[in-house]
Amino acid sequence: MTNSMLMSAKIVAPEPAVQIPREIQVLIAAAFLIAIGFGIVAPVLPQFAASFDVSVSAAAVVVSVFAFTRLVFAPLSGVLVERWGERSTYVVGILIVGASSAACAFAQNYWQLLLFRGLGGIGSTMFTVAAMGLLIRLAPPQARGKVSSLYAGSFLLGNIAGPVVGGLLAGFGMQLPFLVYAVALLLVAILVATQLPANKAVPGVTKAVKGAVLPLRDALGMPAYRAVLTSGFANGWSAFGIRMALVPLFATVALGAGPEVAGVSLAVFAVGTALALTFSGKFADTWGRKPMILAGLAVNGVAMGVLGFTGNEFWFFLVSAIAGIGSGLMGPAQQATIADVIGNNRSGGKVLATFQMSSDLGAIIGPIAAGVLVDMFSYGLAFAMATVVSLISMAFWLAAKDTLHRDVKLLPTTEHGPSLGAEQLD
Repeated sequence: MTNSMLMSAKIVAPEPAVQIPREIQVLIAAAFLIAIGFGIVAPVLPQFAASFDVSVSAAAVVVSVFAFTRLVFAPLSGVLVERWGERSTYVVGILIVGASSAACAFAQNYWQLLLFRGLGGIGSTMFTVAAMGLLIRLAPPQARGKVSSLYAGSFLLGNIAGPVVGGLLAGFGMQLPFLVYAVALLLVAILVATQLPANKAVPGVTKAVKGAVLPLRDALGMPAYRAVLTSGFANGWSAFGIRMALVPLFATVALGAGPEVAGVSLAVFAVGTALALTFSGKFADTWGRKPMILAGLAVNGVAMGVLGFTGNEFWFFLVSAIAGIGSGLMGPAQQATIADVIGNNRSGGKVLATFQMSSDLGAIIGPIAAGVLVDMFSYGLAFAMATVVSLISMAFWLAAKDTLHRDVKLLPTTEHGPSLGAEQLD
């Protein structure tokens, strides 16, 4: 065989498929258990709160206090990740949520339930930030989008299956779902503590260095990081805020439908997201992070704006599914962007926590702003506000560079580790 033929063979030979590390498979399995447990509790929690003879708004506060404490304690979670490491912070956070869930089962009054549920939010933000850090450190750089899709998909499947199981368990008493969730979280803590190493280098990259930290100030100096904060806020506003708070009310008031229609709408949104996750991670690793996020913002933003003007159930379901596709398009690319900014070989607890806060803030502000717009104007304008938020985020992304195509230069290593962290991104 001639040299030219050998060269041609090398050119056409496909690259070997990137293997997903076993540790990430453990995190994906843990995410499914967490999500199915959360889904088990979700349909029961408002009813359990209402059983203490409180108003509907007071029962809703028990649901929102979880997100509020997540937001407030997110900065602390970032500090703990940098001091304790991801695995320890993850395990402690999971145990806090498990203890909170078990305590909720034995709450004797409304205020105890509110307190116990709020404490769970502290643990939730701890393990969420730590999990993001672990995925960033352990995921091969060329498969960050794929890993994000697998992780998000496991959460999504758990959230779909959980409410079904929770509804069945509630027939044996509203306390049982909380206890089942607590047991599931205990199993997750044991799984992660025994199957994940405290620190592990990523194959093909320099050795992970304990103590190398990306300061939040440096991350905020990067246009891509500022842009991903805005898209995280927009997705929180739309997917976790407006969708959960406004869609059920719109189905009842505007469409004159029952609660089952709102439930189907939430389900088809999840199906749309799941459909997009089957390919969006791979595309984020090949086409780039920026085009996927821009596409997701555009699809989700337009669909949410149209949703408020749908006049029948068919269009309501169809547009909900399209909105879900938009959310699924941008999700893995957002996680991959954060991973690109931090890199595999340094910690970025505060950077991760700030991104998590942007999504939580959108999920909290979105329903409040939408409620005001509905009271003052109409449902159509309230849903259209999600479009405006998406357009603002798109403007930030248009001005940012795609993090996938930046050159990575490993910096000289000293006895104390890399001189400026693990890698330098141009």
